[in-house]
Amino acid sequence: MSVSQSPILVINNGSSSLKFSVLDPETDTVLASGLAERIGTGQAYLKLSDMEKVKHEEKLPLADHRSALLRVIEILSKHGRFDCKAIGHRVVHGGEYFREPEVVTDALIQKIEELAALAPLHNPANALGIRVAADLFPGKPQVVVFDTAFHQTLPPYAFHYAIPYELYEKYRIRRYGFHGTSHHYVTLEAARRLGKPYGQLQFISAHLGNGCSATAVKYGQSVDTTMGLTPLEGLVMGTRSGDVDPSLLLFLQERDGLRLVDIIEILTRKSGLLGVSG
Repeated sequence: MSVSQSPILVINNGSSSLKFSVLDPETDTVLASGLAERIGTGQAYLKLSDMEKVKHEEKLPLADHRSALLRVIEILSKHGRFDCKAIGHRVVHGGEYFREPEVVTDALIQKIEELAALAPLHNPANALGIRVAADLFPGKPQVVVFDTAFHQTLPPYAFHYAIPYELYEKYRIRRYGFHGTSHHYVTLEAARRLGKPYGQLQFISAHLGNGCSATAVKYGQSVDTTMGLTPLEGLVMGTRSGDVDPSLLLFLQERDGLRLVDIIEILTRKSGLLGVSG
């Protein structure tokens, strides 16, 4: 397959998936793309396709995101696509620190890992993807975009919780919102398809996948969203509960003697559609 001399590899590490694309920056052409799903389940599925209809599909026990990315690079290298100019990443939680795309540095990776407590299913996978890419492509620049960045326009009445204000001041406990990269893209695409200026759009954007969220967009900016401090809040999702009564945590601690970490595991990995389906 003929490719650009300097393609860009784009990586999107999800909680249980890895999506990737190889892009020609000169033409914005997608040269190859694919995904690995159900990572860590013992029944992972990997699929790749390109412009010349070359396809690769396989089922294999991918233990973690490192194994998945290594396998992706191995497949791409067989077709001569692995040598890239730069790598782009989607990172779920940027806290209040990041509003724009950032070039990867050691300090940036450390900050992403520090924010893992707010996105335990995602930020560790995001940071790992950056580290693996650095090992595989030493010296190549990496750039990240943050899912929380689009929601930095939330007004205070939308992002503050009805809890003592000093908790926000001390710990920055607030609604951050997620899937911002997706909601931003949908906003751009809606403006294009409707033939309206971006700054005049007012609509509801829905991101529906294993993780789900809805965002109110006013004049092209996020003004309210369903996810909160972490990606656990909001709509019912694939394995995440979404909104539940906060007293549920205390109830389960007292009745079943569960540790807090066990309850969070239930709410993040064993609830949602998986939980209610039995």
